[in-house]
Amino acid sequence: MPGPRVSEIVARLEKGMLKTQEKFGSLSAEGWRAPVYDGPPPWKVRDLAAHFYSAEVHLLLMARDVAAGGPGVGEGFDYDGFNGKEQLRLAGMAPQAVLASLTQARVETIEFARALSEEQLDLVGRHPALGMVSLEVMLIAIYGHQLMHMREAMARVG
Repeated sequence: MPGPRVSEIVARLEKGMLKTQEKFGSLSAEGWRAPVYDGPPPWKVRDLAAHFYSAEVHLLLMARDVAAGGPGVGEGFDYDGFNGKEQLRLAGMAPQAVLASLTQARVETIEFARALSEEQLDLVGRHPALGMVSLEVMLIAIYGHQLMHMREAMARVG
């Protein structure tokens, strides 16, 4: 049975997944094309969802590395450059495919988190935006990252 910190992280990740599914799942075709960030480059809601998907996959890879005793991401990681390349790579995905992929990626993150020990949460590695932090902070940041962007998006889209 997961410890209390692991359980709290899992609960946050599940809550975030449900909220994201609810908000994105209710969008019309026009809603998916609504601008969120003016750029450069400008991002529409679909682009933001693709960013969530890409970030989830790669942050999970980082978290797995740290949980196994690795360093996390390399020093000087260029997350703006990474995000730009990922937007190009994912540009052809339809909104519903992005949402389905994002949901699957979050399920994998939740399964990973659920299997962690409380001690593993204290392992430290490098996060691309936060620097040297614990695995616990990395996982909470996955939830917080989406929450922050979702608030900004919903303020623009309604």
